[in-house]
Amino acid sequence: MADDGFSIPKRDPIKLSVGNVAAQRRRQHAVTVGKERRESLVRAKRLCRVGTSGRDDTPLDSGMIIEEEQSILEVQTSSAVEELKSAIAYQGKGALQRRVTALRELRRLLSRSEFPPIQTALGAGAISILVQCLSFGSPDEQLLEAAWCLTNIAAGKPDETKALLPALPLLIAHLGEKSSLPVAEQCAWALGNVAGEGEDLRNVLLSQGALQPLARMMLPNKGSTVRTAAWALSNLIKVPNLSPLHDVQNTYTFCTDHSSFERLQEPYLLVFLVDCSYGEIWGPDPRAATDLIKVDGVLDAIIRHLKKADNELTTEVAWVVVYLSALSNVATGMLLKSDALQLLVERLATASSLQLLIPVLRSLGNLVAGDLHTTFVVLVPGQEITDKVIEVLVKCLKSEHQVLKKEAAWVLSNIAVGSIEYKQLIYSSEALPLLLRLLTAAPFDIRKEVAYVLGNLCVAPGGDGKPNLIVEHLVSLVGRGCLSGFIDMVRSVDTEAAKLGLQFIELVLRGMPNGEGPILVEQEDGIDAMERFQFHENEDLRNMANGLVDKYFGEEYGLDE
Repeated sequence: MADDGFSIPKRDPIKLSVGNVAAQRRRQHAVTVGKERRESLVRAKRLCRVGTSGRDDTPLDSGMIIEEEQSILEVQTSSAVEELKSAIAYQGKGALQRRVTALRELRRLLSRSEFPPIQTALGAGAISILVQCLSFGSPDEQLLEAAWCLTNIAAGKPDETKALLPALPLLIAHLGEKSSLPVAEQCAWALGNVAGEGEDLRNVLLSQGALQPLARMMLPNKGSTVRTAAWALSNLIKVPNLSPLHDVQNTYTFCTDHSSFERLQEPYLLVFLVDCSYGEIWGPDPRAATDLIKVDGVLDAIIRHLKKADNELTTEVAWVVVYLSALSNVATGMLLKSDALQLLVERLATASSLQLLIPVLRSLGNLVAGDLHTTFVVLVPGQEITDKVIEVLVKCLKSEHQVLKKEAAWVLSNIAVGSIEYKQLIYSSEALPLLLRLLTAAPFDIRKEVAYVLGNLCVAPGGDGKPNLIVEHLVSLVGRGCLSGFIDMVRSVDTEAAKLGLQFIELVLRGMPNGEGPILVEQEDGIDAMERFQFHENEDLRNMANGLVDKYFGEEYGLDE
C-alpha cells in the first residue's frame, strides 16, 4: 500500500543540533506510528461492516471463503452491479426503493469477507453508477448505501482505491452541514480509506478541500462522527517527507572533549541526545497539520475530547495529536500553550488500554521533544505537572508492554537534555533504578533508548557553551553497573548504538576520579570491544575507538598482535 520502499539519503552525523535531532526523532516516530497502526486493530484502512446508521444486515461469515464460494460471490457481485444499473435507469413506480435495494445488495456483497470482490465490482462498472447515486438531492438512504459501497472499495488494494477518484468531489461535498450525520460520517470513512492509501491520493484530497469539512466534523460532541473524522484526519495529514528537514529549531549541542581525536579533520561532536537513525520518514505534511490546528474551534475540540471523551474516541483524537505534534511547530506550540499536556498526563495516569496508552504517550513525547524552549517553560522542576509527568513515565517503564517502556525512555531522553535541574529530577526519581535494570535486561531497542537517558544525565551545558561533566551522576551510574551495558552497545552491529557506547566510555575514561576510568573499562573488556573498530569500515567509529585506545591505553597497545 502506502509503504513502498524508497531510497533515503544517509545523514551526516557531524554537528547535529538538539533541535534538528528532536525534529528528526518526531518524524522517525511517525514512521513507527504508521506501522504500528497497520499491524494493530487500528488499521490505516477499514472495511465497513456496520454502517454509520447502525444497521448491520450483512450476513455473518468466518472471513474465510473457499475458492468455489469466492467464484459464486463474484458472479453475485457482477449481477448486483447490473441490477443497480437497471435500477438507476428505471423511472417508474417504486424506482427509489428498487435503487436502494440494489445498492444494499451490492453493499452486502462488498462487506461479506476479508477479501471482498472489489475487482469484480470495478470491472462491472460500479464506480460510475455509484457516483450517480451520490448526486445531490438523493434520499439519505441511497446516499448512505452508495457511500458505504465506496468505503469498502476504498479499503482494497492501491489500484482499487485509486478507482474512487471520480467519486471524491461528491464524497467531500457530502461532508457539509446540509448532509445528515450518518451520510457525512460514512463519506468521511470512505475518504479516510482513500487518505490511508498514500501521498498522491492525500494530495488530491487536500487540493479538493477535504481538510476543512473533516475538521469541522470534530467540533460537535457526536462520539461516532468525531471518532471517524479524527481517524480520517490522522490519515490525511501524514505524508512521506524526503526533502531536507526544515522548520526546526537550532539550540545548544552537548558534546564531550575531543582533544584526543587529532586525526579527524574537524571536531566530532558526540551527541547524547536522541537516536536519529534514518529510515522511511513518515510524518504529517506541515502545511496540512498547521492548517488543521488553525481551523477555528479545532484546538478547543481536541482539548474537550481529551478531557471528556470515552477511551475509543480519545484514542483517535490522540492519534491526531501525534501527527500534529510530529512535525508542525505551530501545532506543537499551540498544544503546549493549551491544557493538552496536563490532559495527556492525566490520561496516562488512569488509562489501562494499550491502544489508548500508545498514542497518548507518543503525543506527550512529541510535545516534550518539540519546541524545547516552550517545553521547559511548561515543565518547570518542582511544579506539580512536572512531577506528574515523571510519575506516568515511571508507570510506563514498569509496564509489561515493551512499546510503552521504549516510548517512556524516549520521552525521558528528551527531558534529560534540559538543564541540571531536569537531570537531577530524573536522577533522584524512581525512574533511575528502572532505567538501570532495563539497560542490561531489556530488548535491544529499549536498551538503546535507555542509554540516551543515562548518557544525558552525565553531561550538562556549561556557561561558555561547552558541556560540563556531572561527576556525581557519572560515578553513581558506573558504580551501579551501567558501564557493562554501554560496552555491550559498543559490540552492537548498530552503528548508532556503538557510537553511543563509545561516547559513554569516553566520559568514564576522562571523568572518573583518581584515574579509575581506564581500569574500569579494561575490567569490563572495553578495550577488546573498542579494538573491533581498528579497521572498521565506518570511519567515524574507527577514529573514535582508535583515538580512545591511543590516548588512554598507549599508542602501541594491542599492536604486537
